[in-house]
This record gives sequence, C-alpha cells and structure tokens, in this order.
Amino acid sequence: MLFQALDLRKQYRLGAVVIEALRGLDLEVARGEFVVVAGPSGSGKTSLLNLLGCLDEPDGGQVRFGGVDLATLTPAEKTQLRRRQLGFVFQSFNLLPVLSAFENVEYPLWIDGIPRADRKRRAEEALAAVGLADRLRHRPDQLSGGERQRVSLARALVHEPLAILADEPTANLDSRTAAEVVDLLARMNVERGTTFVFATHDPAIVERAPRTIRLVDGRVAEDVGGAQARPTGQLAQGHR
Repeated sequence: MLFQALDLRKQYRLGAVVIEALRGLDLEVARGEFVVVAGPSGSGKTSLLNLLGCLDEPDGGQVRFGGVDLATLTPAEKTQLRRRQLGFVFQSFNLLPVLSAFENVEYPLWIDGIPRADRKRRAEEALAAVGLADRLRHRPDQLSGGERQRVSLARALVHEPLAILADEPTANLDSRTAAEVVDLLARMNVERGTTFVFATHDPAIVERAPRTIRLVDGRVAEDVGGAQARPTGQLAQGHR
C-alpha cells in the first residue's frame, strides 16, 4: 500500500470547544489508484489530506507512506518527502502572482537545486502535458481559472511524484471547466501511473470516480470501488 491510515484521529480547539475532525479513521490507498474522498464541509476531508501529505500531525493513530510510519521521520525527512514524492493541488491555486506560468512550475525545482537546463526542460514538458505550452510566459492574472488550475497541476507533476493530493481543486471552477480538470487528472493517472487522492463535495465529480470514500463526521461511512477500478483515460461520464 502507498498510503495507510490506522485509527487516525485529529482534533482542533476553537476556544473551549474541541472539534473532532477525524475519529479513528482507517484507510488504504494502493499505488496507482485514483481515489475521490467525498463528504460535506466539516467531514474531515482536508484534515485527512493534510495528514496523508505530511502537512500536519495526528493526535492519535498512524499514517504510513510506502510502509514508513511518518511519525518516525525527522522534519528534514518530511520536507524531502513532500518535495520529491508528493504533489499538492489546492482550490485556491496557490500560484505566485508575480511569476509567469513557467516560473511558477520551475520554482520548486529551483528550490531543490536542479540545474537550470534541466529545470527548463522539465517545466516546459509539464506545462505541455497539461495543454499550456503556448501560455508559458503568462502570469496568473492573465490566465483563466481553469488555466491557473492547470499550472497548479503542472507544478505538482514537475518533479514526478508518486502521489498527488488534491483538495477541492475544482471548487472555484464552473462545471464544464471542473470536468475538464478532472479528466486531465485522470489522464495523468493513467499515463504516468501517479496516485491521486482527490477531495471534493461535488456530486457531479463523485459519481464519475472509480473509487469513492465517503466521510461522515470524521469516519469512513462508505468505500466503493478499489484499485482494480482505475480510469481508462477519462473518468466515467457524468453530469457536466
């Protein structure tokens, strides 16, 4: 298994109130799967992705990545894991506004000390893969919402991670553009074998997923599909 969550628990304090985001959640995701984590706001989707992505620490239970307990890693090792083996896509895009699409995608490679020529090649290839070969020099404010999300995906893909965690990446897009972005994620899953864990509350996206894990009040309420039910270039057609 690539991801394993064992009796996972996470709490947040809001003044004197304790909010239980995750309540003993168990979950496994195999390498190469495309998994949608569904549920209403407050069901624990973002908390789960943050823990799987080594962005936060659980209050109980265990998260394993490739069989390694994340709690055993040093902060430096966790940073390297995020930089080289995981990619992240967010609903707010998280692009640097003063940088071009090319520079936004190149930036994590620069941080990682990749030589300039290799950075250029890999950033251009990643942007071409998401259909933005002709928009390299455009800044985020010169791009549509769908194009900005494609830049975000190219940035997540540029270092060829084992898995990408996408937190509500279509929430700020219209239904047609959202469907196009999801189809692009599915194509990357098939062509590159990249594992995707995709959080959403959009029922039109959920019904098109090969595997859906539904969260209710911080627990897995339903798990439909599995590693064998991968997309074949495009997710099953649903509402657009």
